[in-house]
Amino acid sequence: MVSSMAGLGLRAGEVAALLLDDVDWRAGTLRVGRGKERRASFLPLPTRVGRALVGYLRHGRPQTDDRHMFVRHQLPVGQPLSSAAVTAAVRLAFTRARLTFPFKGAHVLRHTAATRMVRAGASLKQVADVLRHRSLETTQIYAKLDLATLAEVALPWPEVRS
Repeated sequence: MVSSMAGLGLRAGEVAALLLDDVDWRAGTLRVGRGKERRASFLPLPTRVGRALVGYLRHGRPQTDDRHMFVRHQLPVGQPLSSAAVTAAVRLAFTRARLTFPFKGAHVLRHTAATRMVRAGASLKQVADVLRHRSLETTQIYAKLDLATLAEVALPWPEVRS
């Protein structure tokens, strides 16, 4: 769950709603469609996230007929998770890893994903597309700009000579 949230910027509710059929392993995409905006989006599935999902499906997911990707590991075992359960699992993972953030919610991973994309060279528009934001202003809140990195890639003003 954490890998899909940090790697793709998924919301807790989107993680809870993921179905096994939402992954197209051949195309390397993930369908996200039951989130805030109520329409399906197809995101590229990063190798790291795909491997984490495969590991969970092979070694961690309880036996169940339920088609949700992530299911309960405690009673009732195999039932779908709620977004609150996803958030609780992320908080527990933060605690176990002894990570401290000003905010302990799962949403911090969405901000992390946006910041990582910007640092890797993605444009604000590309980040907005992955996060499924309608407004670049919203994306700017999520993607804290690294000014040192930005200065390295910024072009000088044409009339300024060094």
